Amino acid sequence: MDNPNTYKMIGLMSGTSGDGLDIAYCEFVFDGKWHYSIPTFETVGFPEKLAKKLRKSHKLSGYKLSLLDVAFGKWMGEQVRSFVQKNKIQVNAVASHGHTVFHQPEKGISLQIGNGWALHRYSGIPVINDFRMLDVQLGGQGAPLVPIGDRLLFSEYDYCINLGGIANISMESAGLRIAFDICPFNLLLNYFSEYRGLAFDKNGELARSGRLLPGVFKSLNKISYYDIEGAKSLGREDLIDFMEILEGEDEYKVENILHTLVMHFVEQIKRSMKPIPSKKASVLVTGGGAFNTFFMEKLEEALNQEFEIIPANPTIINYKEALIFAFLGVLKLRKENNCLSSVTGASKDNCGGTVFGMEN
Repeated sequence: MDNPNTYKMIGLMSGTSGDGLDIAYCEFVFDGKWHYSIPTFETVGFPEKLAKKLRKSHKLSGYKLSLLDVAFGKWMGEQVRSFVQKNKIQVNAVASHGHTVFHQPEKGISLQIGNGWALHRYSGIPVINDFRMLDVQLGGQGAPLVPIGDRLLFSEYDYCINLGGIANISMESAGLRIAFDICPFNLLLNYFSEYRGLAFDKNGELARSGRLLPGVFKSLNKISYYDIEGAKSLGREDLIDFMEILEGEDEYKVENILHTLVMHFVEQIKRSMKPIPSKKASVLVTGGGAFNTFFMEKLEEALNQEFEIIPANPTIINYKEALIFAFLGVLKLRKENNCLSSVTGASKDNCGGTVFGMEN
């Protein structure tokens, strides 16, 4: 590195939705405060066979999961190498989230596949991954991890909401950063959209055409996850409670389920936010759900005059999580904490991540 306070990183994000790999080349400069830019970026769709295996990864045997771990790491490494060559860039390291297979912090596990050695071998660049496990072993949820980036890179916003496979929120409270997973999001919306042969409900048009199912809406809002206070996170395993309600009646139409889910998500997000005295709270909304026009209209209606959703650059909407994972990698290289116990409930702040292919 020419300047020890300048970092050129690639952030990789393979979200719970399983639609593809976000690759973001990010530059960070520290001059007493952190500054960032995202000069170039790309989303690579998963090959059909790989996508199918990733979707079913939680059902694989240990042997087949190990094979997929290496194959996915190799594939990501190849995509990074191609991206670097195409854009003629030089990179200090790659920071990868990986694909979550299991997330059960109460049992001491959170598994993200995408083998670090394979990723390093096929990209030719040092790699940092496995950002969650240290926090889990310290008694934390290992999630969300993005809030340290919200605090240091997006401090101008009072609330940061990400709408990916799962919706989460981050905010400052009494001098501490707090954050948690609010509710499922695209994991459920995309699942039911597939009943209409669609990968997702573009602009929320299917949901818009549906109507509210009052009984379903009431049951969803009573799910026990919403009674948990403090640090909490959701995994694919937690969808059982939702599916039991949503698939309980054969006569439910997909449009009505999607409409009801949108209204449920709006309700839970609103419950997660408190007005700020003497000012209108600023809100940043990112992730694929920010392009769901129907949902965003309903959210703005619900938040009323006490909150203002600040329009975000599409690059930030799409690549904020990849950007922040690149930033988590920077903090790891600097041996600075990149995971906050006020968010995860761990016994202490910590510096998570495993480094591959870099001398200490």
